[in-house]
Amino acid sequence: MHGGSSGIGTMAIQLAARAGARVFTTAGTAAKLDVCRELGAEVGVNYRDEDFVERVREATDGRGVDVVLDNMGGKYLGRNVDALAVGGRLVIIGMQGGTKAELDIAKLLGKRASVHATTLRSRPATGRGGKAEIVAAVRHDVWPDVERGVIRPIVDRRLPMSRAAEAHRVVEASEHIGKVLLLPED
Repeated sequence: MHGGSSGIGTMAIQLAARAGARVFTTAGTAAKLDVCRELGAEVGVNYRDEDFVERVREATDGRGVDVVLDNMGGKYLGRNVDALAVGGRLVIIGMQGGTKAELDIAKLLGKRASVHATTLRSRPATGRGGKAEIVAAVRHDVWPDVERGVIRPIVDRRLPMSRAAEAHRVVEASEHIGKVLLLPED
């Protein structure tokens, strides 16, 4: 998984570890990787000075990983396929690294791998696969663990709406771990 120290990443690490997965993640600093390990990541890769595909191969004896959760999109497409095991799945949930890339279909076929893309934005509010169905599943499958403190949202900081520009700067500079919350003025 990429972006392990992001709001989505910190939650995904906890959920995957709770499900028994061996979690690998990338982040840009040692401190962020430490938090990822505390949350359940087994292997942390500093993307600024390490090759995540190489680390995956080392940690899996060359097998690769079964699932890559990708928030980068185009920039990492080829490398994500390289990191997959035979029968692996690349799940794209973001486009921080662009929307276009070239895909080596022969490599994908050779691994019998698949690429999935999903987002909440384009889903209907109701009906099969809609937002209401997802909320109901989270309420049933995740929320009890949140209430017990087994899974916890990671909040880096809370800022009033009047400081929205600062919040955007913090996120754009990747100076946070977890979510940056904007709150109504007191």
